[in-house]
Amino acid sequence: MELFANLAHGFVVAFSPVNLLMCLIGALVGTLVGVLPGIGTIATVAMLLPITFGLPPVGALIMLAGIYYGAQYGGSTTSILVNIPGEATSVVTALDGFQMAKQGRAGPALAIAAIGSFFAGCVATVLIAVLGAPLTKLALAFGPAEYFSLMVLGLIFAVVLAKGSVLKAIAMIVFGLLLSMVGSDIETGASRMAFNIPELADGLGFATVAMGVFGFAEIIRNLDAGSEMNRDLVQQKITGLMPTRKDIADSTPAIIRGTILGSILGILPGGGAVIASFAAYTLEKKIAKNPSRFGRGAIEGVAAPESANNAAAQTSFIPLLTLGIPPNAVMALMVGAMTIHGIVPGPQVMQKQPDLVWGMIASMWIGNLMLIIINLPLVGIWVRLLRVPYRLMFPSIVIFCAIGIYSVNNAPVDVILAGAFGLIGYWLIKHDFEPAPLLLGMVLGPLMEENLRRALLISRGDWSVFVSRPLSAVLLAIAGGLLVLAVLPALRAKRDEVFVESES
Repeated sequence: MELFANLAHGFVVAFSPVNLLMCLIGALVGTLVGVLPGIGTIATVAMLLPITFGLPPVGALIMLAGIYYGAQYGGSTTSILVNIPGEATSVVTALDGFQMAKQGRAGPALAIAAIGSFFAGCVATVLIAVLGAPLTKLALAFGPAEYFSLMVLGLIFAVVLAKGSVLKAIAMIVFGLLLSMVGSDIETGASRMAFNIPELADGLGFATVAMGVFGFAEIIRNLDAGSEMNRDLVQQKITGLMPTRKDIADSTPAIIRGTILGSILGILPGGGAVIASFAAYTLEKKIAKNPSRFGRGAIEGVAAPESANNAAAQTSFIPLLTLGIPPNAVMALMVGAMTIHGIVPGPQVMQKQPDLVWGMIASMWIGNLMLIIINLPLVGIWVRLLRVPYRLMFPSIVIFCAIGIYSVNNAPVDVILAGAFGLIGYWLIKHDFEPAPLLLGMVLGPLMEENLRRALLISRGDWSVFVSRPLSAVLLAIAGGLLVLAVLPALRAKRDEVFVESES
């Protein structure tokens, strides 16, 4: 009963004219970000953080949330029409979506992607509403030791779920933790790792690093890859958006499976929409009677990943709103947005800021409905936008990024730092380092340090507090187990390599 009362309150908040407008702006900007390759959700949210200073907290967070789940919708449009994934989450959609478009079935592919995303978004929103309160009650039982252990588990999850080398993922997290320590000591205020540079006395700006490593680095990478890609299909007119009965029958089970898988992976730290879409596609291919259809225009190959990435994008708000822990890089930026407005993320938010939490949850329903309306009828407009040459698009993105960074502290040095991190980010991408764990390490660093010190103060310097408290010990044991499971295959592969070399 309490749940319905909270949801009713949330809809009252979400239906206020300002919040409705913020929701619409978020959905539109998110779709635009998804459609235009080379911008990315992280860079856009980082760019818009300064703009939220002047907005009411609820409206600001509703808009940023709309951008995140709106980008999942937009990314599918370009993947299907021109084989250019606007978002990393839509890479898998391109495999079958583009083939369907080649066969003249772009309309049904776009419709199923939108229907799957809408269904998944609605289910995920229900999950947030249902799980929010119980998880908050559980989180209130956490002390500093438990929080520290939970954050360690979150970082280990990021390692386990990161693409490629485990060692590189660990290196990224450690690099992120080191960057979070630049500035001054949180207890004594003494300068550390600032090298007597006045501009570093307050530490590195989170938006500065995010914009550099994701925004600028992505632009450099796109220019390096060769900007003018294959855009033949953009010229064709999209007709017949309605999927056939067979399309709906084939895609319904895939949408349900993708929604369930995405909802679970969205909650896990380090998971998120990218992994959810890949996992959903792999699952569909594994259980298909005829796997050879995949990659040749199988509608399940569009339905499952699109449902999974949208479900994951929305359930990733659960750990953020209940535990105050961001499960991925975009949620880490949401922590930054909350901090800007003086909101401390964590279990207290649901009790102290019910307008914010329930207003955001209700706005997700409204946002999903808006996205269906925005995406299907406006396909023609998004296609026209794709015809803008890259040589015009990229300089404008760089200018917006620079203005966004400068406006945070009105400091020119922040723009220079973002440029430097852009070069670092480009180097990392070129050498197969995934930048997302770096951002997660940077956000969780100060929280981990604070809880570590607090736990040691309470226990009078006794380190056994982390294993003597049952909940903390369980969390650390799970983290240790996951790390061993992640490292073992890599060690085994290395050992086999050495053995083969010695044989030869």
